[in-house]
Amino acid sequence: MVRHGRPERVENAEGPADPPLTEAGHRQAVAAAEWLKAERIDSIYVSPMVRARETSAPLEQLLGLDPIVVAGIREFDAEEAEYIPVEELKADKERWKAFLADQMNSPRAEFEAEVLEAMTKIAADNRGKRVAVVCHGGVINAWSADVLGIENSMFFNPHYTSINRSMVASSGERSIVSLNDIGHLRPTPELILH
Repeated sequence: MVRHGRPERVENAEGPADPPLTEAGHRQAVAAAEWLKAERIDSIYVSPMVRARETSAPLEQLLGLDPIVVAGIREFDAEEAEYIPVEELKADKERWKAFLADQMNSPRAEFEAEVLEAMTKIAADNRGKRVAVVCHGGVINAWSADVLGIENSMFFNPHYTSINRSMVASSGERSIVSLNDIGHLRPTPELILH
């Protein structure tokens, strides 16, 4: 699972905010694609949201693969009229507190069930294969928390274009291989945005 690159800030959109990547986000996406091109990736699955589609594009081009768009891996805030990058939210202490309170009080069961259904289907459709799933922080958290048996489904903040690996055995047993890998960004520290 690859989180999208850094997107633009969008507030008060007429309809759902679905921002494109910033210039840094595009550079993060290219770095992730370059890092992953050496791996044997059989298919690319991607959220329908613009920031995920733009993050997936360099990998699709390098590997010559057409993406499979899956609605079940879109972010929990897909219908919101704003998108404020987490690091900007954290800089505004009052807004960050309100965001955290909303996260704790917001029912996530439907979102989590959708993510688990989509990811389980992707795994079942790709036995013996390696796939890239380009998605969102909430999706990565929901899947990883379920695999680890953690009740808090928002237990960590995946970095932009972080690579989060899991394995699913043919028996259905799931395990985490790595979380929040940003080795591809280390040569360009300015792209490690906190």
